[in-house]
Amino acid sequence: MDTLPTGDCMVIDGLIARVLAPNPSPYTYTGTQTYLVGTQNVAVIDPGPDEPDHLAALMRAIAGRPVVAIMCTHTHRDHSPAARALKQATGAPIIGCAPLVLDDAGPRADASFDRDYAPDRVLTDGESLSGDAWTIAAVATPGHTSNHLCYAVPENGALFTGDHVMGWSTTVVSPPDGDMKAYMASLAKLYDRSDRTYYPAHGEPITNPHQFVRGLIGHRKQREKQILRLLGEGVGAIPDMVTRMYVGLDPRLSGAAARSVLAHLIDLRDRGIATETDDHWRNAA
Repeated sequence: MDTLPTGDCMVIDGLIARVLAPNPSPYTYTGTQTYLVGTQNVAVIDPGPDEPDHLAALMRAIAGRPVVAIMCTHTHRDHSPAARALKQATGAPIIGCAPLVLDDAGPRADASFDRDYAPDRVLTDGESLSGDAWTIAAVATPGHTSNHLCYAVPENGALFTGDHVMGWSTTVVSPPDGDMKAYMASLAKLYDRSDRTYYPAHGEPITNPHQFVRGLIGHRKQREKQILRLLGEGVGAIPDMVTRMYVGLDPRLSGAAARSVLAHLIDLRDRGIATETDDHWRNAA
């Protein structure tokens, strides 16, 4: 699927259309992709940032059809704020992930939590809703955030993966809410599913999801091995680890890399493999 100009609507198949929000960045790639599911009536997944031009584009894509639900995969500010304006414009309920407000020392201002997100209904793992010829079921995938949900459409094998699985980069796992153990368990959960195509909030569709998830799991295991090797060499400061592990990294992404390294280290600490003293990490005795 080719990258769309901001605000255009592309029909991907009989059930799915996509509208690209005007918020490109080193962390969002070309921007947040909002998806519409349905034909006669629709659900809107990840309405995106509260930008007037994006709301206008979504209303053009909806084209007067009833909106059954406005659904957010999680509540980072590049995903959920437009839900409020879209609810006001359409009368549709906000249904999906739980609210979450947490101060986060993460690297990007646009990923702070949407403090005003107020769902009308929270979906738990396996709960679903339906419209005309479509069903959307929640798949709980904590890790990137503790409230992250993916959304499965059994009618065509689609899975909307939000930021849990992206089409252009690995996701940032940023403590304290981001949790590497939970993230890995959520990847294993998706690996055991039989979805045919992933539609991420950032990046292109993933048509080989089983292979793709296996690669993500392998990538994280390789990062853990790198960290353990560096600890064995006496490299215990996270900035030094980032320099050694991410050669050639865009400097704008160094903060994100540091957060993911920290998430790995916390997981290693919780498993009794690493320990921390005064911001210096080392192998546990």
